[in-house]
Amino acid sequence: MDRLRELIRERFREKSIVLLGYGREGQSTYRLLREIFPGKELVIADRREEIQSDPSFGYDRHLQFITGAGYMDRLDGFDAVFRSPGIPVWHLIIGAPGQPAGNGKTGNRIDPDKITSQTSLFLECFAGQVIGVTGTKGKSTTSSLLHHLFKVARKETLLAGNIGNPVFHIAHLVTPSTTVVLELSSHQLEFLTRGPHTAILLNLYQEHLDAYADYESYQRAKANIARYQQEGDFLVWNSDDERVTRQLAPYIPYRRSFPFSLSDRPLNGGYPADGGLVFSDGGKAEEIWKIHQDRFLRGDHNLRNILAASLAALLNGLRAEEIGEGIETFKGLEHRLEYVGEFRGIHFYNDSIATIPEACMEAIRAIPDVDTLVAGGFDRGIDYSELAGFLSRSDVRNIILVGKAGLRIGECMEGMDMQGKRIYRVERFDDFAPIAFRETQPGKACLLSPAAASYDEFNNFEERGKRYRELVRLVL
Repeated sequence: MDRLRELIRERFREKSIVLLGYGREGQSTYRLLREIFPGKELVIADRREEIQSDPSFGYDRHLQFITGAGYMDRLDGFDAVFRSPGIPVWHLIIGAPGQPAGNGKTGNRIDPDKITSQTSLFLECFAGQVIGVTGTKGKSTTSSLLHHLFKVARKETLLAGNIGNPVFHIAHLVTPSTTVVLELSSHQLEFLTRGPHTAILLNLYQEHLDAYADYESYQRAKANIARYQQEGDFLVWNSDDERVTRQLAPYIPYRRSFPFSLSDRPLNGGYPADGGLVFSDGGKAEEIWKIHQDRFLRGDHNLRNILAASLAALLNGLRAEEIGEGIETFKGLEHRLEYVGEFRGIHFYNDSIATIPEACMEAIRAIPDVDTLVAGGFDRGIDYSELAGFLSRSDVRNIILVGKAGLRIGECMEGMDMQGKRIYRVERFDDFAPIAFRETQPGKACLLSPAAASYDEFNNFEERGKRYRELVRLVL
């Protein structure tokens, strides 16, 4: 923490500061800045007016607020903007692609050099000890597995970032021997000046398009994990994903690059062979782990997550036997192909984290005997045509569609050969349960894998997953 405090003290001592966003990360930023600068004027900009009465501020006479609908209109007047992840600012950035005229006003464009974040400052101090994990899907699983591998090997390790633990919370715990695993969202990867020593890019799908000028801008934000690495840093990436390969192409020749694949055998990288996961370094192959069909992390997408985590662990000093033990004892995470239980002879699975079509399709492939699917929710304009075709050809007999996204999935399926499938449209999420219990064949599975966000009825996917568990357990 001393390194981080000193960096902040020297860089921002003479600068005016605004904190953009006061969620979990913004709160920890405020606390640290106030510790470092007890008498400095600070400003918090947030849409919510009620934050001004937050009792945690106490009597801070050096604190001001910008709240309400126009809370981003005056950011250009500050020397430094500490941005919380999740707040889109591309439309205010000078030179941003597809940029309108700064919220329709003049004088509120932001120089990107003024924007910083917890992630950016943390990496400036500790990048050499960081394994960064990003991708549209699989970030939390891969990050948690990596953290577990190091713990099982009895190595000093910390887990932080997008998984819910801001890096300012853990900076004081970092020692020279600590390996820090950071789950990194696209928002956290914007405005970096330094990338992690080991970077993992898992995949790229359509998501968060409401926060970017276009899909290409979102992909470039993800690729920042490699863009700001140094020559000789490790880059672990999914060579089966054409979008990943294209985005990383400028950086691969200048990194120690280790692709992983389920369809190829890279000379330097990871792949499955002869029933095991193999690591190849210059053509010299070593089996990392013997694949078990009853593993906790099911499906090909999780096999890629395991490969990515195993490669990063090997590159950072763990032995194959330590990695194997860690994979065997990792139980997975809530709301990610989570087995809820057997009720009235039906097996229920909670995959509420699946907010895009690709994740839903992977879940159906991974779970045996899915008879009923619960899908839909908040509509973000994602293309559902591929999912509709997949469902029409699948063995899923009952498709329960929720919300506006569910309506669009249903519209995409109109005119397709449904092969006897039945579609049920419901207005409220809770209405799925009676249909699922009535229509799902005993011995088969009912799967929640929405392919959509949860914001129409819930604050996040965790709330949706918990409600799913509650409803199916009500039969007890």
